[in-house]
Amino acid sequence: MKKILSIVLVVALVFAMTASIAEAKDVKDLKLGFILGSREHAFYLKIEEGINAAAADMGFKAIVDESDLQGAIATERIEGMVVEGLDAISLACNEPAACTIAIEAADAQGIPMFTFDCTSNETDVIKCFVGTDNYQGGVVGGEATIAWLDKLGLKEGATVGIIGYPEPQSCIDRENGWMEVMNAKKDEYKLNIVNIGNYKGDASTAQQLMEDALTSYPDMAVIFTVGDPACIGALAAIKGQGASTKMIGFDANPEAHEAILDEVDGQIWVGDVAQDPYQIGYKIAEEMVKYLTEGTVDEPVILIAPYLVDASNAVKPE
Repeated sequence: MKKILSIVLVVALVFAMTASIAEAKDVKDLKLGFILGSREHAFYLKIEEGINAAAADMGFKAIVDESDLQGAIATERIEGMVVEGLDAISLACNEPAACTIAIEAADAQGIPMFTFDCTSNETDVIKCFVGTDNYQGGVVGGEATIAWLDKLGLKEGATVGIIGYPEPQSCIDRENGWMEVMNAKKDEYKLNIVNIGNYKGDASTAQQLMEDALTSYPDMAVIFTVGDPACIGALAAIKGQGASTKMIGFDANPEAHEAILDEVDGQIWVGDVAQDPYQIGYKIAEEMVKYLTEGTVDEPVILIAPYLVDASNAVKPE
């Protein structure tokens, strides 16, 4: 009886392995879906460049769309890609709670799900996330904030602020990293830390928030923003009110480099935490292909280290 059972188990194993091999596809037959946050952001356009370069190098077909940073639209995109029969889907999960059901439904139908830039803690079906080490990026921004207080000679009683975006996990991590540094220095520098508000990924909202903040805190020394669109709005507000506030952003998009090197704007926009969106796009595509062809990924979470851009290393856009 034991011998018969062993034979049955071996046959079952061979059948499972054969079925798995039969299901495996050649890379050139793969159709992979990618859902960007928004093509209005230069950061996501760079991610798309990386995705397309990976597709050209490896031979798979890339179907790229965007969610306009909205979970409901991300859900529609996921559902559409499932109907289209794509082999795997990845997305910038800007509003995790709003698209978790769609992510898990796709996974249940045998379509592996991946995330890039922003991921989700709402589900455990994500096969791999590729993004910036956003918490460490916030720390880099915090250290730059303190360095500027030192340059300005404001070691006692300075007001510093943050413009946040507490929906995407990436931006939450950036804020938490910055706050870690501020809280560590709060007593030493007698800091007044102001939460300027949620700019919701919109530059005009950031401008209004900054105008209101400067009305209440005209002597605000340094602000940190969790995304470059916030810097664009805040820059307009600071210039409009003739304030002397310094500003450190996050993304290091081309407009950040240009502003930092500008004679006038560079007196305000003094630094930016840089990411590598091209590499994020390329790497998530590689991981999707690896999972579909080998059944594994390099790591479930792959973080790319950020660094500070300032006048010493900014590059003038072509």
